[in-house]
Amino acid sequence: MKARHTSETPTAPRDWRARAACREAEPDLFFPDEAGHRATRQVEAAKRICAGCEVRVVCLDEAVTDREPYGVWGGLDEFERQALLAGIAVADLSKAAGQ
Repeated sequence: MKARHTSETPTAPRDWRARAACREAEPDLFFPDEAGHRATRQVEAAKRICAGCEVRVVCLDEAVTDREPYGVWGGLDEFERQALLAGIAVADLSKAAGQ
């Protein structure tokens, strides 16, 4: 079984959330309330923040391990994380969506 990256595991960076690039960003970017063009822009902005984050991999690992149902975590939205869990490459998902 894969070790979960939390503050209790010896391999996890301590207090990774304190080092996250999103810690001072607007939460609505990562958890848009609505669908449509505005939500798409919010998610894209959140992903740009994640792209430069030093703890992106740990964040994504926790979201996937916990099956986080909403929002952008570690640079992936909920649909991309579901695809990852299903074994579908995120690049293939983007191609299918025409992005």
